[in-house]
Amino acid sequence: MSRDVVILRSSGTRLECADDHPNLLTLLEANNLCVEFQCREGYCGSCRMRLLKGEVHYPQLPLAFVQPDEILPCCCKAKGEIELEL
Repeated sequence: MSRDVVILRSSGTRLECADDHPNLLTLLEANNLCVEFQCREGYCGSCRMRLLKGEVHYPQLPLAFVQPDEILPCCCKAKGEIELEL
């Protein structure tokens, strides 16, 4: 079974997603990475960041507009291995 892993382009850091992280924002926060956010629900788009490789899953589609190469980490999870630009 493949693991859900987040790779941070700037540092090369690999973060393994765990069941106790309901979304990517909580994973990043648990690893002491500072991410701007406001709503934590996908409404405002403040946490928007670039997805460089891979795919994410949104249990509920966000209301904030995102470009095809962007994600809202507050409301999505990694599908397999992904690479982000913070």
